[in-house]
Amino acid sequence: MRFTLLIFICCMFCLSASAQWYNVLKSHKRFPLIEQVTDHSLSRIRISPVLKPGKVHNTTLDRSEYSFQAAENMVMRTAQHNMRFRVYNDASYNFSELAKLYIQQNRYSEAKWYLLQSNIISRQQNDDKHTIANLMELATIKSELGDYTQAQQDLTEAHDMAKVRGFNMDVTAIEKKMAFIKQNKNNTPKTDIRYAEAPVSNSKAE
Repeated sequence: MRFTLLIFICCMFCLSASAQWYNVLKSHKRFPLIEQVTDHSLSRIRISPVLKPGKVHNTTLDRSEYSFQAAENMVMRTAQHNMRFRVYNDASYNFSELAKLYIQQNRYSEAKWYLLQSNIISRQQNDDKHTIANLMELATIKSELGDYTQAQQDLTEAHDMAKVRGFNMDVTAIEKKMAFIKQNKNNTPKTDIRYAEAPVSNSKAE
């Protein structure tokens, strides 16, 4: 009798629990099934375009020191990366971009150095377009410093290279720059020139 009563109590408990779970499942909101993906190709995935790390073009800056510093650090890191992994052609463009930033700050000694490094690489890579652009930038710097003779020499070299390669638009641009430098030859050179700061020594004087 006791055994029968025990079985009856267990059955009642199971029915009560089942009823509770049924009510929970009944009140639960069911969502539509997720559509299975049939196209597994990468073309279905939308990827936002990213800038190629090798080159930095058309850097827009305001005149604040912070903006110059941020842009300089960004381009410098990219150049170091490209030089480390021997992506020399892209590093050459990075050096030219650094030079342009320094020109905006009248830091001509640094600008000249990076343009020369860029030119060494561009010549090795046979990138004549870039070499011509660098020579024109060098001529601009030298004319600003009053070194008109060397500025004309750089422009002459760029002009001859562009003419041989058939870069007619570059030839026209170089000739205009030649005429501009010749016309402004007697102007006073810039005096507000900034030079690279000397490294601070950590050693204490005895």
